[in-house]
Amino acid sequence: MSRPEPVAIDGSDDRRSSAPTEDMVAVLLEKIASLELIPTTPFDFDSTFHKPDHFTTGDNRWRPGVRWQTWNWQGVPLGVKFVNAGVADQPRLLVEVFGAEPLSGEALSSLEAEFRYRYNLDLDLSAFYRAFDGDPALGPLIRRWCGMRPGHPSSLYEYLIIGITLQNATVRRSIQMFRTLLENYGTRLEFDGEALWCMWHPGALTGISEAELRALKLGYRAKSIKRIDDSFAQGLVDELELRRQDRTAQMKALLKLYGVGPATVWYLLFDVFHHWDFFNHISPWEQKIYSRLFFDQDPGNPVPVEDLLNYLERYGPFQQLAVHYFWEDLWWKRKTEHIPWLEALIRG
Repeated sequence: MSRPEPVAIDGSDDRRSSAPTEDMVAVLLEKIASLELIPTTPFDFDSTFHKPDHFTTGDNRWRPGVRWQTWNWQGVPLGVKFVNAGVADQPRLLVEVFGAEPLSGEALSSLEAEFRYRYNLDLDLSAFYRAFDGDPALGPLIRRWCGMRPGHPSSLYEYLIIGITLQNATVRRSIQMFRTLLENYGTRLEFDGEALWCMWHPGALTGISEAELRALKLGYRAKSIKRIDDSFAQGLVDELELRRQDRTAQMKALLKLYGVGPATVWYLLFDVFHHWDFFNHISPWEQKIYSRLFFDQDPGNPVPVEDLLNYLERYGPFQQLAVHYFWEDLWWKRKTEHIPWLEALIRG
């Protein structure tokens, strides 16, 4: 999930985080398909496929030029390996799909389309770049991260479950809760030398009671998770259908889901439904960071949210894309250098 409150742990590129423990039996998968994907130009692999700020789920591992990812597709747990085989002006991705048995041609085609959608491989960034290449603040980031796309591997269902575990908890606690859910209801997969968790499919918790979920120390979140799963099991939510609707209809449908409020919907509209122009929410955590990024203001005395929103209006229909570039630049920078004010916020 994008822009979580304080990110203290990121193990997606740590081999130790993917090593199975002795009491975990992984399902061994074999390579069942190879694909070649050509994104629009320009394209940057690493900044698209790895977001240092994202919630750590234990379902992926990244190293420069390669990403391993589990993928529950139409109820089938799969392993996927994305490899960068091109350059920014001539992008090319090689994708290996691992499974317990072959996929039908139709399932494989739909899976390829989903890769393209979730990672925005067909996004045309030219108008955004033309508009702000000369911007004194954003221009240097566009040149530094030329070809970066917003990319999120989670389905709407997966995003909602992750979002619920993030509610009113430290990231360390959220990771603990999500890990517990995976260990109880997910599937451990081994492919291409990696052992990673795969999410269960929507509706798989139908036979699980709220009391059983509470026993996993999820607190009030157990009720939200149970109701969300029930909504998907009953066919009340269709992500593909929602994608075809306008933003107003999407907001209305999402707000009907138990435990989903305006703040969560705002994140969903960007990460899951790819609206780049809708920017109307800033959390207290983000307010502190934006105050430093845009106004060089002490996070302890943040700029009012209204002033921040007014400032970001300069980026017009590309507000979300612009903020994405500022935000990701900060978290990539944190991977290689110490940023005292940011560390203070994270530890605080």
